[in-house]
Amino acid sequence: MDDPLYFPPRELAVMSILWRMGSATVAEVKDALEEPLAYTTVLSALQTLEEKGYVMHEAEGRAYRYSALVAAEKAGDSALARVRESIFQGSAEKLFAHFVADERLSRPELERMRRLLAQRLGEAP
Repeated sequence: MDDPLYFPPRELAVMSILWRMGSATVAEVKDALEEPLAYTTVLSALQTLEEKGYVMHEAEGRAYRYSALVAAEKAGDSALARVRESIFQGSAEKLFAHFVADERLSRPELERMRRLLAQRLGEAP
């Protein structure tokens, strides 16, 4: 894996909006956030993310439109690797067992996971 990604909670909230919307202005991000934040706070978070190389901006009239440069999947891979290493002693099996034991998973979700495992193992669907 490349360098691990880590987003503090506020930056993760901003990135989640960019991943969902594709791109957004500071005002659009501010409006989409669950936590009410000042415009300058949102702008600062976006500028920090840009300095880290995670987002870019393009001029759009008098505003800037920000877009994510890192895919949500890559951030998810990095977060999952941190959880596996720090909580499950590096064991993907323990992580999987914990995940599958979650009673909030519905039967259809479990069936889809079973199909994914069968495909990964090269078994017929």
